[in-house]
Amino acid sequence: MDSKQLQNLLEMVKTGDVSIDEAVEKLRHLPFEDLGFARIDHHRQMRCGFPEVIYCPGKTNEQIVKIYVQLAKKGNNVLATRADESIYEAVAKVINSPGLSYEKEARIVVLRQKDLPLSENYLAVVTAGTSDRPVAMEAKVTAETMGQQVKFICDVGVAGIHRLLGHSETLETLQNASVVIVVAGMEGALASVVGGLVDCPVIAVPTSVGYGANFEGLAALLAMLNSCASGVTVVNIDNGFGAGYSASLINQKINDRS
Repeated sequence: MDSKQLQNLLEMVKTGDVSIDEAVEKLRHLPFEDLGFARIDHHRQMRCGFPEVIYCPGKTNEQIVKIYVQLAKKGNNVLATRADESIYEAVAKVINSPGLSYEKEARIVVLRQKDLPLSENYLAVVTAGTSDRPVAMEAKVTAETMGQQVKFICDVGVAGIHRLLGHSETLETLQNASVVIVVAGMEGALASVVGGLVDCPVIAVPTSVGYGANFEGLAALLAMLNSCASGVTVVNIDNGFGAGYSASLINQKINDRS
């Protein structure tokens, strides 16, 4: 329940269209719902603008399904990240909706049941290599589910920098974005390159893509943290979801003020 829905409910109580007992029933899961193994934060939509998201690793399929169903009952869009197909199949047995889908490359189970106005401004997601796509797609799907317009650019890393610098359309897409998410493994240099070309926030996502001394993304993480481009901030290794969420919040503020 968001703030507008809460206000409407209170107005209906005031006019007598909804009884106090009915209102209590609607509000009884605020601010959270205790399932025994999890406490679902139903207030997060009101505080942060988007509902709680399910992180699947470490949870059983049964637990994920129970959480997913309770989140879905609120009428919002629902995301379950780092999910495999067995999780999607388990959810699909309980939730029969045309809005339910499995974004395989992003590893996200998505329920789209609330039409969000598409952002006027867009954010860009760019990858250094094709191997970085799964993390980039996690960012893309997250942002799109939050109502953001997203433009996706793949495989323009510094090993062939002419693919970026020599392509005017690609450069124009980046330079007109409100936020750019740069996803890169290996040495993570693309974040600094893009940071030196655009006048918007750059969110760098180091990936675990790379050979031994990459240390499963640590090398890219440290390189991005030490970027000489002032507009670059960094999320955790392989955290496409965090980057997509943060970029969405930034772009939403920009759209609200424009």
